[in-house]
Amino acid sequence: MLKTFLPNAFSSSWLLHQSIYRGLGWFVSPYANYLIMRHFHMASELLAFVATNAKGVDIKLNPLKPQKLSDLVDDIFLKHDLNIYNFIIEINRQLNEKGIDLAPKSPLNYDCITEGEFPIERMPAGWLNILDLESAIECYTPMYQLMLTDSDFWRACNSLQLDETIALYATTLIQDHKFLGLVNNRHPIISESVLGAAHRLMLHGLAVELLHAHLVKRKRQQAAAAAGGAGAA
Repeated sequence: MLKTFLPNAFSSSWLLHQSIYRGLGWFVSPYANYLIMRHFHMASELLAFVATNAKGVDIKLNPLKPQKLSDLVDDIFLKHDLNIYNFIIEINRQLNEKGIDLAPKSPLNYDCITEGEFPIERMPAGWLNILDLESAIECYTPMYQLMLTDSDFWRACNSLQLDETIALYATTLIQDHKFLGLVNNRHPIISESVLGAAHRLMLHGLAVELLHAHLVKRKRQQAAAAAGGAGAA
């Protein structure tokens, strides 16, 4: 309600990211913190997969791969949102200028997709580190709104509805759209209420986890097929 009347007051990205960093370190469970950190790695790899395998485009990426909680203070959450918007804008600009549709290179390159663990340091495990992931998101979402301008918060919330867009790019490249049925954040043109932002953020995290796991599976299948072909030869 405060932001309704004072939409640009009390905004501080620095204070926001400092509070998130301190809150995660003091109160959130190690596993929940690990999931948050790994989310940035996976999201960066999904964008890299599309950029690497889309025919006729050349996109400069800004991968976010924090290894420790203190890395988050570098505006990581805002940069994460902007990366998605900038990627979609740039890939469509290049496709439109060249008059081409999104199409895959052959063979697909899965080198940017990590199969095992990410290089993330051990998370704090004090006696206060008990909050689960969903509880942590519910707690920090009001702070996210309070410490950002109204337009920045709306941009962050609307970015949650781009899951289907990124998934559509990836499934177009692998030429298999069955995965799209698992994506719940849809219809980016029709804005959702910010009151459900925390729940939609959980759906966003799930969509990224599922799509990344799907690409890991495809990577292993490609490697097995290549090994089988080499053995037969």
